[in-house]
Amino acid sequence: MPLFRSPRGTRDLLPPERTAFMRLERIAARLAAQYGFRPIETPLFEQTGVFERGVGEVTDVVEKELFRLAPRSDEGETWALRPEPTAGLVRAYIQHGMQTWPQPVRLTTTGPMFRYDRPQAGRYRQFWQFDVEVFGDPGPAVDAELIELAVRFHTEAGLEAPDVYLNSIGDDACRPAYVEALAAFYLERIDRLPRLERERLERNPLRLLDSKDPSMVELNAEAPTITGRLCDACAGHFAAVRQHLDAVGVRYSVDPRLVRGLDYYTRTAWELFPAGARGTQSALGGGGRYDRLVERLGGRATPGIGFGIGLDRVLLALEAQGAPPESEPVPLAVVVGADPAGTRERLRIATELRAAGLTVRADLAQRKLGRQLEGAVRDGARFAVIVGDDLADGLVQLRDLGAASQKPVPLADLPALLRRKSGAAQ
Repeated sequence: MPLFRSPRGTRDLLPPERTAFMRLERIAARLAAQYGFRPIETPLFEQTGVFERGVGEVTDVVEKELFRLAPRSDEGETWALRPEPTAGLVRAYIQHGMQTWPQPVRLTTTGPMFRYDRPQAGRYRQFWQFDVEVFGDPGPAVDAELIELAVRFHTEAGLEAPDVYLNSIGDDACRPAYVEALAAFYLERIDRLPRLERERLERNPLRLLDSKDPSMVELNAEAPTITGRLCDACAGHFAAVRQHLDAVGVRYSVDPRLVRGLDYYTRTAWELFPAGARGTQSALGGGGRYDRLVERLGGRATPGIGFGIGLDRVLLALEAQGAPPESEPVPLAVVVGADPAGTRERLRIATELRAAGLTVRADLAQRKLGRQLEGAVRDGARFAVIVGDDLADGLVQLRDLGAASQKPVPLADLPALLRRKSGAAQ
């Protein structure tokens, strides 16, 4: 039994899983660039206030799931690992004066997030997200564009088009009246509320709609919705979002009780689920508009919108769909040698071939040639470059491992020959 293990709720991404993640990251990077997003990286941890003020103190993320770091100095700051990327990107947008850049500013990042959540299937304490954000565009066309991008990411990853659930949660003009009606509804049924939800009722009634407590499901189904209470501006915006989605062929369902789990959302909010498999643990991702978040974190009032897609969830959905495992990269050739001790020559030749742009491994173990060739076959290589006595004449033996054929090749001609054979195999 090992002395140490990965922390509970986390896991090691072994080569097959990491290869699968890298494929999703490549798809995300390619699509983001195609849609005009620029890459950005922010720290894995921020001042705690970035999340308390940005995400909202009356949320599961801040109340129960925030990884708070214990400072080891007298700097007077408290920090937390990022539970989601948007608040940190808004902080960076403000700090680096991106308000002065030509608007809108379109940013993307992919990386690990952290939540101190109860580990269960598809939910880890360290998880990966593909994220895009747009600052300075009030929509509604960009709302539809981001939803279409999210759907396209999933289909290009190999999934059936996900189910899209859509809502508008209003803004400061119409939401207060709805929150008041919602609070009155829950107060009349306060004896049915769990203890935590009673506490939240006093601070933010909207959060009760996003409750994960099973006892809230039936009650929330009876709760009033905001759909008929939207002001003219929000109703018009929501109608225009749906018209743009129709124009680009994105299918969706309106869910009047969808509010998302973070406080910063205004107007458009959406979630994506595997086709026909909606559930609390199956969401692939989601997003929405946050037109007051930049101002809340100290910047000028700036409209914003974005989404986050969980790469862990996408891989689980691919597995459930029966997608074949991602093939790991294999070398085109392995350099082996008749002399077990001749590692210097094998390393030199492999280095020269790699400098020529070829994918080559050198067998540097001091073992017999037969064992080296077995390792090349096990790696899935097409060729073995055998270094022997004829190296003194500038020759190596090139063995085609699939055809079991072998011929001498001048070392100077080897890179071009392998390049041609590599191209012919593609």
